[in-house]
Amino acid sequence: MKKTLAAAIIVALGATSTSALAETRINGFASIVAGVMTDKDTSLFGYSDNLSFKPESLFALQVSSDLGEGLSATAQIMSRGENDYSTEFEWAYLSYEISDSTQVNAGKLRIPFYRYSDFLDVGYAYNWARPPQTVYNLVFSTFDGVSIVNNHTLGDWDSSIQAIYGSYDGSVNLLSNEDPAELNNMMGVNWTVSYDWLTARAVYMVAETSISFDNNPDPDQILNQGISLVGAVFPEAADSLVVNEDNGSFFGLGFSVDYNNFLIDAEFTTVEVEDSIVATQEQYYVSVGYRFDTYTVYAITEHREDKNDDNYSGQLPAVLPLSADLTVYPQATYQALLASQEEERDAFTVGVRYNFHPAAALKVDYTSYDVKGVGESNLLSVGVNLVF
Repeated sequence: MKKTLAAAIIVALGATSTSALAETRINGFASIVAGVMTDKDTSLFGYSDNLSFKPESLFALQVSSDLGEGLSATAQIMSRGENDYSTEFEWAYLSYEISDSTQVNAGKLRIPFYRYSDFLDVGYAYNWARPPQTVYNLVFSTFDGVSIVNNHTLGDWDSSIQAIYGSYDGSVNLLSNEDPAELNNMMGVNWTVSYDWLTARAVYMVAETSISFDNNPDPDQILNQGISLVGAVFPEAADSLVVNEDNGSFFGLGFSVDYNNFLIDAEFTTVEVEDSIVATQEQYYVSVGYRFDTYTVYAITEHREDKNDDNYSGQLPAVLPLSADLTVYPQATYQALLASQEEERDAFTVGVRYNFHPAAALKVDYTSYDVKGVGESNLLSVGVNLVF
């Protein structure tokens, strides 16, 4: 159905009159990426020790129509290799220019979590093979709602402020990539300023967050059973684990430098869901690079730490005899549930970009990824990003 709908739109565009086509633009971008793990029995970003093109290859068309008098419509149609190249609408929204400096958008929009959120899938727009994944780790990137953007100047600085409001209904990546989630009353502000070679930004988002773990990969549902066990003894402690209409927040700071061919990018973010089993995430990356005419070399260091605060285990009994044959340990169970979400990881990447064509770039990238207590994995990838 999705493929049929996308095809119908393209055919309809082709059948439009010449005068209407003058107001319609069709742009596109694509990435053809091959990757392989250098060690047996390891995986990263969807790759294994068998060469694969699927995890990060994609093809997209973006259709923008100027309807006149400040009103326009935009849709982005995406086919991803990881989804067997099925076609979906990535974006679909209306825009209205209130003034020369202010625009309102409504529909399915990109969430401005990160510095490169607007270009997340357009590999040609950044030098790396992929955005640093310890920071760019949220599996959802769009929401349904409205945003307002105001562009202005502050002295010699260019300033852009974006405010959003809306919701998300889909999945997140906690125990798996398929944990059903709802984020309601999502609102936030993204502020970006730039002057000559320096760009800086800050973002803050909040949402009423609910996450179900019914689809987690554990066949025995130990997580849900553990929460039920704790709840039988101390309901307030169980409530501190369940993610049901809890306050979620996202905070980020970042800057970019492009000075005399020296390139620096850095972002720091935190993700928190209060009174829940979701560990608070703190992550950052620092990227440095240098541009040699058509070549750019870069290196990235990344770090992420997920940690939980223990507010209740001291109030739980260490041992609870339920019967002559059954004894449970609520305190240890609670602590184990919190610890199951804690993790620390580091990554280091080196790569090169070669602009071999005005609309295409070749990238070669090597990433070493280490999860504390689990081990290290290493990925070699080669890809071509293009725009048209």
